[in-house]
Amino acid sequence: MIRSIMRRMAAAAAVLLTIGTIQAVGASPATAATCGGGDAVVTGSQSSGFTTTYHGQTVYAGDLYIVAIWEAIGALDPNRTSQEKVSVMASGWIGDNAIDLPSRTAFEVCGTMGVGYRAGKGAVQAIGVTDVSVPHMNMTGNPYFGMRIADAHGLHLGDVDMNLDSGLGIRFERDLPGSTDVTMDDIYVEGASSHAVETWNIDGFSIARVTARDVGESGLLIQNSTNGWVGTVDGENVGTGTGYATFRMANNNGQEADGGYDTNIWVDNVISRGGGRGVFCVSQSGGVVIKNVDLANNGSNAILIENCYNVSIRGGTVNGGGEVRVAARSEFPNTRDVWVWLRVDNTSVRESPCGVNVNWSITGNASVNVC
Repeated sequence: MIRSIMRRMAAAAAVLLTIGTIQAVGASPATAATCGGGDAVVTGSQSSGFTTTYHGQTVYAGDLYIVAIWEAIGALDPNRTSQEKVSVMASGWIGDNAIDLPSRTAFEVCGTMGVGYRAGKGAVQAIGVTDVSVPHMNMTGNPYFGMRIADAHGLHLGDVDMNLDSGLGIRFERDLPGSTDVTMDDIYVEGASSHAVETWNIDGFSIARVTARDVGESGLLIQNSTNGWVGTVDGENVGTGTGYATFRMANNNGQEADGGYDTNIWVDNVISRGGGRGVFCVSQSGGVVIKNVDLANNGSNAILIENCYNVSIRGGTVNGGGEVRVAARSEFPNTRDVWVWLRVDNTSVRESPCGVNVNWSITGNASVNVC
């Protein structure tokens, strides 16, 4: 509990420091509103049963946690023109069921929601919706996806805590229509066997903080997305033994509609300890400025920039672990327009093969072999 409170206080401070940046990309500052006070409220326990009320009137009383939640969502005004909120105050287990959020809905779990595995599904889903928020979420279990999202417009994820046994934390789908105007405040994912947060096809996003602990693949993976800001990605033991990274950009991330790579992704800070790679840009991604990195003892490359374009890492430190490298594979156009300004100690810096317009400013005791 103390660790959780301290982490949230630190995240709130980081959000306050970056309000100007958030507003610059059109998002609203994060808030730390108290959980509860919904139009529909779920209370009770597994032992005593659950009760759902809507504006004080009972709409469900029974033993099934998932039914109590479904009834709360179903009780909302179907003709609403603005958000109504469901507050799940109770803790319980939904099994392998899914909770589908309709448009103009705020859904929060103030207790703890245990979830199970159902292939291809999210425990909480927002597909084809507008004006949806999850102000608070406490989730445990082994989902396929903790949250599954696509074609969402005006989506806000607030204080989300996932302490998982396996699965993927938050997934924006690849093969469904994309999303716009996405905001995430403070996402904490521990124990996922896949990614903590994986995004596809977002135009316009603001992600204040992603914290990943003991995660099997990436901490934050953004793909085929544009016009975004990321505050801090913080990973420990992320992607150990894999090619994934605490922060990874892939699959044409940052590529604009005209095929260009003007800077449209800004990242304030990447922190990585152990695990696999620290920062990885790959597969024709770019258009990104990373202001600061703090990387130590990564098991694979501390930084790998491979077939990426207009990538700037403007400061920070690398200590130990795998090398800092600019590289390219033959199936894509060569890496070009890269700036790396770092202090690197106790590991190496290498450019191979030579990129186009690659600019280095390296201090520290690293061995440097660049073109």
